[in-house]
Amino acid sequence: MLYPRIIPCLLVHNKGLVKTINFKDSKYVGDPINAVKIFNEKEADELMVLDIDATIERREPDYKMIENLAAECRMPLCYGGGIKTVEQARKIFNLGVEKIALSSAAVQNPQLVAEIAKEVGNQSVVVVLDVKKKMFGGYDIYTENGKQKSKATLENLIITLQQLGVGEIVLNSIDHDGKMEGYDLALVDKVKPLIHVPLTILGGAGSIEDIGSLIHRYGIIGVAAGSLFVFKGKYRAVLINYPNNDEKYTLMQKNHAKK
Repeated sequence: MLYPRIIPCLLVHNKGLVKTINFKDSKYVGDPINAVKIFNEKEADELMVLDIDATIERREPDYKMIENLAAECRMPLCYGGGIKTVEQARKIFNLGVEKIALSSAAVQNPQLVAEIAKEVGNQSVVVVLDVKKKMFGGYDIYTENGKQKSKATLENLIITLQQLGVGEIVLNSIDHDGKMEGYDLALVDKVKPLIHVPLTILGGAGSIEDIGSLIHRYGIIGVAAGSLFVFKGKYRAVLINYPNNDEKYTLMQKNHAKK
């Protein structure tokens, strides 16, 4: 039986972990290596780490940080941030990372997806699409941490990325980011029929029930969250957490029973 993956998404800013709300107002939540150690203990399905400074600062990925994360991480690791070339991607994989995530570079140059997929395999290439609702319906794609609106249309880019060999698409809602009020289900409804590669949804989870609702509604799907796994309670106290095996089993059984 295939199971959905429940994935903590960690943002790195100034070498520390932060959490944002609507891609703004970043709050420091701890040290990346310490967080990885805790998620190891909690047996997370997978871990996504995104360096949100690299592209903005026009610099290469921080290879030393990536090497340290990969050495500590005991679950599959997906890294994103500053990757613009096949050579950079190859170097990151050689450090022990299982997947690389492209965002701004893939939106601006979709052909990069095909070039990297040819080098490392389709299953290892992830594209994160940061999207925001339009005033009169539909969604715009944004790059550079939500600062630049792309001319690409969401539907056309999703189709193009799949034709070029993307292994996974992550849809990240800017409107729901950090709000902890639930995922953007209308977004998933809109694009899921277009997607035939693994799909992961990010942005908005406030409870384990939000994760369960997404799984139950759409079946096999990746479910990612940031705030949910680093905050606890209504006052958003910093506490690394993750559903235990019993909680995950209950979610999966409910999903299987529904089918």
